[in-house]
Amino acid sequence: MTVIGISGSYGGLNVGDEAILTSAVEQLRMAVPGVEIVVFTRNAEHTRLNHAVDRVVCPRDAMRDEIIPEVRRLDLLLLGGGGILYDSEAQTYLREVVIAQQYGIPTHTFAIGVGPLKDQMERSAVRDGLNRMGVITVREQSAKRLIEETGVSLPVTVTADPALLLTPEPFTREMLAEAGIPGDRRLVGMSVREVGAAAPDLSEAAYHQLLAEAADFIVERFGAEVVFVPMERADLREAHRVMGRMSMPDRAHLLGYRYRPRQILGLMQHFEMAVGMRLHFLVFAAVTGTPLIALPYASKVYDFLASLGLSPRATVAHSTVGTFLADLDRLWDHRAEQTGMLRERVPELRERARRTVPLVTRAVTEPGTVAV
Repeated sequence: MTVIGISGSYGGLNVGDEAILTSAVEQLRMAVPGVEIVVFTRNAEHTRLNHAVDRVVCPRDAMRDEIIPEVRRLDLLLLGGGGILYDSEAQTYLREVVIAQQYGIPTHTFAIGVGPLKDQMERSAVRDGLNRMGVITVREQSAKRLIEETGVSLPVTVTADPALLLTPEPFTREMLAEAGIPGDRRLVGMSVREVGAAAPDLSEAAYHQLLAEAADFIVERFGAEVVFVPMERADLREAHRVMGRMSMPDRAHLLGYRYRPRQILGLMQHFEMAVGMRLHFLVFAAVTGTPLIALPYASKVYDFLASLGLSPRATVAHSTVGTFLADLDRLWDHRAEQTGMLRERVPELRERARRTVPLVTRAVTEPGTVAV
């Protein structure tokens, strides 16, 4: 039996990362019949309950001597998708990779994101770890550029985010009612995150006020209800802060942080429009053909918009309320046109996303074809 490990930021911390793992497991099972899948996760119980995997390991709770046997039984180790190589965490996520390489086990990256990566020790760790890989796949051009800047000399292939391949589960009217969301009104989804990198030059008060005014505008101008969709648990707090500054908070609803990625995809199909920051909230909107407007805060968001043929609007930090509301108004009037564009562009991105698994599994499906 072939044993494949996948290591990443899994364990229920972020809906986008869970979407990546869901997609990766599904694709690996189709590509390698009878495969045993081992996930290195930050929450073993969550991964065991929510994913169709054979074994889970929590390396952050284990000593190196406990991890070595888990890694040595693998035929292949994948450094999982998502933005996991960044300052303060890159060396941690590379730990199992380094062990695998020491024991001659093939290691590949699975459509990863990279950055920010300014710390020299982290950059050196990324360079050394990736230069010993067999195959390097990334999900965006900016990740490729940054990897090459660190000194990685191996070819880097840009594919696309694995979450693009997910299909939705129905989010029924009963589920809407249970979540306190009216099923008979126009709905606009909204994703907000902590100020941090989203708007480093704005005070928290100014940041939340801008978002609150955008939410009120959606209610007043479009006659819609706003549904805040948390992609991380911390997003719940941010949504509460925005709702607290709204003049019509009774027209806003906060989804609980308990839904699976496919269910969030199903919810997207109820939205007239999606307004968001989190990358995978925007990915889910694109997959379902939901018109979207982003407030970019990172290169991965800019790259995703570019791949859809959408012009990035100003970041939160450089937006004024007036310009952002004008953008919202414009998209509302032309949302059918954007839906058409998404339906043209997304299939190409999905096809790129399908290229990842054949590349990274060649070491076990065609032994001898990939150098380690």
